[in-house]
Amino acid sequence: ERPFCCTDCGKGFNQKSNLIRHQCIHTGERPYLCGECGKRFRTSSHLLVHERTHTGERPFCCTDCGKSFNENSHLITHQRIHTGERPYKCGECGKSYTQSSALTKH
Repeated sequence: ERPFCCTDCGKGFNQKSNLIRHQCIHTGERPYLCGECGKRFRTSSHLLVHERTHTGERPFCCTDCGKSFNENSHLITHQRIHTGERPYKCGECGKSYTQSSALTKH
């Protein structure tokens, strides 16, 4: 159930806070400011990831090889090197990829 609907595009959300965050797409509002460089972001989580470019923090570490990343999603993609997982498969030829962008390019 998604009772909170965007009046601009009709997209529904299960929580009012998610709708409010979504509406920034239409308004262009970027309320979260980086104190280091002044760049603005739509969400606090995007600001947090950005701030790591200034601090050099890389809190997500691969337990197999020790390589570290500033975003968890980058670690997850990297770990596929070790696991061999290739979750994105071409429906026509059957070739599979570690990233959806590689399948799109294919």
